[in-house]
Amino acid sequence: MAAKILCVAGARPNFMKIAPLLAAFRDAKSFEARLVHTGQHYDEKLSKIFFEELAIPRPDVELEVGSGSHAQQTAEIMRRFEEVVVREQPQAVLVVGDVNSTTACALVASKIRLDRPFRSSLGERTRPLVIHVEAGLRSFDNDMPEEINRKVVDAISDLLFVSDPIGMELLAKENVSDPERVFFVGNVMIDTLLGAKEKAAKSTIRQELGIAGAPYGVVTLHRPSNVDDPAALGRLLTTLDRVAERVRLVFPVHPRTRQKLAAMGHAFDEGRWKVVDPCGYIDFLDLTANASLVLTDSGGIQEETTVLGVPCVTLRENTERPCTIDQGTNRLVGTDPSAILDAADRALAGAVEKRVPPLWDGKSAERIRDVLERVFA
Repeated sequence: MAAKILCVAGARPNFMKIAPLLAAFRDAKSFEARLVHTGQHYDEKLSKIFFEELAIPRPDVELEVGSGSHAQQTAEIMRRFEEVVVREQPQAVLVVGDVNSTTACALVASKIRLDRPFRSSLGERTRPLVIHVEAGLRSFDNDMPEEINRKVVDAISDLLFVSDPIGMELLAKENVSDPERVFFVGNVMIDTLLGAKEKAAKSTIRQELGIAGAPYGVVTLHRPSNVDDPAALGRLLTTLDRVAERVRLVFPVHPRTRQKLAAMGHAFDEGRWKVVDPCGYIDFLDLTANASLVLTDSGGIQEETTVLGVPCVTLRENTERPCTIDQGTNRLVGTDPSAILDAADRALAGAVEKRVPPLWDGKSAERIRDVLERVFA
């Protein structure tokens, strides 16, 4: 009988990672995949768009957890997911990325005792295997909730699939280096990007925003360190407004950032800024692919711009994706005004090298499927 793997997604960054995995897993012979959507991020309009655009099948299980503090959200996901694992009796739980759903579901799987033992290439087990896709990323900033999630999940995972080449070295330093458990497979999010480029090229978003044929930059901001303190956010926006004097900036505003801006009463110059609601994956990919530069505090966008060859200015003091700097188009500048302006000037002048990290080739999900086939054969 085929093994059962519960594949967990809960937040928008997860959707781009889970989509190519579910597509690749349809051909698997030694296991079957079932999708669990925790509902950590749930916006009916955006979730529907993401699922449709990425051809993600309807979830087999929906936990509908919703928002809350980190502790509340993690605890509620654990409580609801435990019932699912007890009922489904899976041989493995696969989690992606570094959000609260990732940690909560990995913890549940690591503590559950199944009704019947099973065998895999790792031996006989009485609890599900924990599989982490996008393992080995480290920012070395423990003030980031995501960093704690990464470290916890990697520590309890049985199979670790690494996306950034340096991840293998970082895991080895944490005494996780068994070649039967740790695999460098490339970046599943790039599988999604490369598969969607043709569709994104047909997007009409730039025409709708009135920026078609003109140079522009894209801004995204959502990190607590950048948006939660009104003074810090105000200083950052003042610097970005100086960039907007050189090239118009399109700003799809994250919901929590919009709340902070409303509380501040911040007003944007409509001649320099195009402030819009968050858009679907295909439209955002088109915006990014045709931008003169991107200024962001996101992790995934650092990777996407690297593959697209678009200059990226990362508004953070650290990054868990160093290959985007070493081998991509990313420049890490923090929030120092002079560093931001200098990086923007270099990007607009075209002074950016364009390279792509190894195995970021659109076949990462297939590599993961092939490893799991051997594990459960």
